[in-house]
Amino acid sequence: MNCRSPHGRAARFIYLNRTCWNGLYRVNFRGEFNVPRGTKNDVILPTDDLYAISALLSKAELVCSDFEEQINRSKKGDLIFADPPYTLDQTPNGFIKYNGVPFSWDDQLRLCAVLLRAKNRGVVVFVTNADHESVRNLYKDFEIRGTKRYSAIAGIANKRGSVSELIIQ
Repeated sequence: MNCRSPHGRAARFIYLNRTCWNGLYRVNFRGEFNVPRGTKNDVILPTDDLYAISALLSKAELVCSDFEEQINRSKKGDLIFADPPYTLDQTPNGFIKYNGVPFSWDDQLRLCAVLLRAKNRGVVVFVTNADHESVRNLYKDFEIRGTKRYSAIAGIANKRGSVSELIIQ
């Protein structure tokens, strides 16, 4: 199989997703995948039904574009779930070194504005982000709930644990 063909690229993505550390997808500043190998060896699981997934995706429109363009297409009754890179204050997010193009504070402002416009059109909006004063202030025109979850993804064991997050709608 040609690894550059659409099928080859899909197969490679599934392989990387299943065998890299925690199923994480991350690229460096050059846009190169840079996640180390994880502990799993199985690529295809008995519960996988890739044919059924393929059939469902054949009815979907997959788009690669800026988030604002897609959110602007939403209409009353649509649902948007946004999970942007979390931010702490008005500084670049903590994952800046893991992205080819960092998600800046200006991007956070732009996302909030386009989501508010969508919400005002009758779109159902759910957003998750860090439980931080700057995020609470940014989304002041939305309903905000705090929650806690266990974070097992940190590469350093003592950085894992309970984290506070916001659910915004």
